Amino acid sequence: MIGIIGFGRFGKLTAQYLAADFDVRVYDPADLAAAIRRTGAHRSSLKTVCGCEVVILCVPIRAMRNVLRQIASLLDENVLVVDVCSVKEYPVKWMQALLPERASILATHPMFGPDSASGSLQGKKIFLNPVRITEKAYRKIKTFLAARGLIIIEGSASQHDEQIAVSLALTHFIGRTLSEFEAPALAIDTEGYQRLRQILEVVENDTWQLFVDMHRYNPYAKEKRRMFMDIAKKIDAQLDV
Repeated sequence: MIGIIGFGRFGKLTAQYLAADFDVRVYDPADLAAAIRRTGAHRSSLKTVCGCEVVILCVPIRAMRNVLRQIASLLDENVLVVDVCSVKEYPVKWMQALLPERASILATHPMFGPDSASGSLQGKKIFLNPVRITEKAYRKIKTFLAARGLIIIEGSASQHDEQIAVSLALTHFIGRTLSEFEAPALAIDTEGYQRLRQILEVVENDTWQLFVDMHRYNPYAKEKRRMFMDIAKKIDAQLDV
């Protein structure tokens, strides 16, 4: 059995894909039994979910420490705990500090979402950081993910966060800026402008809180954001028009 804690947009996507191969149990404090059943999974108590062999945390990073404290004593003896946060350094530290030593830990970042992966996982990327897991179990997971068409990227939490500060946090910053600018669809446009507007599609379905969290909990995001702003101001000054 695989347990999922949290049934937001990504929790729902996770349940949909895993329920095709596994008995999936989902815990969410909201009464979402009907929606959970539609994915092929089953709504269960927190205790039941924590008794699964694999427990996937699909909760906002701002809630993660409280959830870890809540589940620590409920987890099964040989459990594997997996997180799916879009930042990695803080979640890894929290899981190591708050989970029992007997718990295996796999830090992940599925680099796709409900919009981009609604039809298929083929060619989508997933980052893996094997924090505390046996080689045998880790190989098994990688084999499963690769068989679903996912491209696996491995590295440390710090390597992940430094790169994602540009590829995700900065992209969302630009997208939010375009949204506030109200960049319209234009009859007289260019392919470059069309691609620029595509960034809006990346951010329009995500909450403001998610946007704030990816900057607040990434230790490199502010530096990259300020660097981008300084360069933009420099280029603006050089125009002198």
